[in-house]
Amino acid sequence: MTKLTRRGFNFMCGTALVAETFSAAWPRISMAAMANTPDPDKLTAMTLTEVSGMIHMKTITSTELVKALLDRINLLNPKLNCYITVMGKEALAQAATLDAEQKAGKFRGPLHGIPISLKDNIDTAGTRTTAASPMFKDRVPTEDAEIVRKLKLAGAIILGKLNLHEFALGCTGDISYFGPSRNPWNLAYVTGGSSAGSGAAVSATLAYGALGTDTGGSIRCPSAWCGIVGLKPTIGLVSIRGIIPCSADLDHCGPMARTVEDVALMLTQMAGYDSLDIFSVPSTPADYVKEMTQPVKGFRLGTPQSFYDHVEPEIEKAIKAALEVLTSLTAGVTSSAPLWSELPGGAPGDSEFYHHDLIERYGLNYMLPTRTRFERMENPTPGAKVATAADDARAHQKLLTTRRMIDASFKDFDLVVVPTTRNLAPTINDSLANETKLSKAPASSGSRLEGVNGKVYDWFAPGGGCTNTAPFDAYGIPAISLPCGFTESGMPIGLMIAGPHFTEGKVLALAYAYQQATQWHKKLPFLNASTVVPPIIESGSSEAKIMPEAKPGVDAK
Repeated sequence: MTKLTRRGFNFMCGTALVAETFSAAWPRISMAAMANTPDPDKLTAMTLTEVSGMIHMKTITSTELVKALLDRINLLNPKLNCYITVMGKEALAQAATLDAEQKAGKFRGPLHGIPISLKDNIDTAGTRTTAASPMFKDRVPTEDAEIVRKLKLAGAIILGKLNLHEFALGCTGDISYFGPSRNPWNLAYVTGGSSAGSGAAVSATLAYGALGTDTGGSIRCPSAWCGIVGLKPTIGLVSIRGIIPCSADLDHCGPMARTVEDVALMLTQMAGYDSLDIFSVPSTPADYVKEMTQPVKGFRLGTPQSFYDHVEPEIEKAIKAALEVLTSLTAGVTSSAPLWSELPGGAPGDSEFYHHDLIERYGLNYMLPTRTRFERMENPTPGAKVATAADDARAHQKLLTTRRMIDASFKDFDLVVVPTTRNLAPTINDSLANETKLSKAPASSGSRLEGVNGKVYDWFAPGGGCTNTAPFDAYGIPAISLPCGFTESGMPIGLMIAGPHFTEGKVLALAYAYQQATQWHKKLPFLNASTVVPPIIESGSSEAKIMPEAKPGVDAK
């Protein structure tokens, strides 16, 4: 097994590594799937690993993949609202170039010709990148983010830009200049955020994979609530240069897809040192597809008890069943896993300094909940405590101390297993009513004000959707969410696995072993042209609460 370290920097993804990565993935590709070109609906429902195999076997072209996805986006995006910008013309042009290389027998790697989509806070040269804000509705970058450049070089096709919670500042995904993204399992519900469109697009088979960013849970929360797989890697393993910051000290970029092997394949191509990214760290190249298949029988699991407090009953039931499966696959739960408890947030000035400059240039041109946050920052109420430079430095020191200490917590266990979220996804209407209520609350109440039905869903508040995920951004350690069940009404439930810094291989291996022992990843939401889109009612009235139940998922295989 290749071990990642902070020393011995080497450039990622050499030719031999790419070949080894792909050959390792091939045995899991259905030969029957390669035999004939499937119809467009079946084609879009295939996994990234499967279509990668078909590209390399020359049984399908990149152009066919792009066209199938564009047709599905045209049909379903008006219902899901997950894409802000569809880059159809550009994607077809990329596909033509990659098809010519395919015909000549030249492959750039396992992502050759595979359409993926990007959260719309990741810069794309010549295509607007909005952060889902009126502030940036016309913003067109002149350079690609480093991760976009890297993926294009690896042969990935950029299909479009995906909706998000404005400036990635929330865990629901419902606050966007372009309107809320909708959960494919029930269009009345939020996707989770902030990588809202990424979760919805992958779940509804409008992309084979997507990039998300994660500051408090923004990859893992939508992965859990949309029933897909999402990985937040070790801090600095994937470049964040060219990504609009949320809170830079806590920001991560990671892959989202429908299976663990797809995420492993994407991460292998994404990881690598960026000398111009001040948060990037040197790392040794790793084949995560190969590491994913390592034995897990000797793994010792920890279940930190505080992460199981106040968990909703249906989530508790699903996680208990998942732990039974994991116990049978490993050395079992060997510790209550007390983790380093001196948990900081982001430094007070980390987000504010970026937005202070924006406000000076554009004014407070945000959506209402975001605007309220920054109004209070720019014009604090009399008597309110204002963070100082000393507070900022103190918080930064605490964050760095936490990251140095956390690995020592993994003494009597190798990995921890917790619910990704403690609560189920709320309806869009209830969430918007709650957001509005919070934005109108007195500054002294802040985010602690109770929302609709006595619940608070945003990650700035206790009990929010990102309560379990946020600590792992402070720790800076790898954490993955994968599906582990459904509620009685048909909504997905997520399981989170995490390990010390640079143990992505172990995290992926346990997730893969669990996936192989279960069938949850094979379910897809039921959506077609006749699917009814419920109205958005922000009042939180009784009318807003009358929503249809999710339809049973369909099997992907």
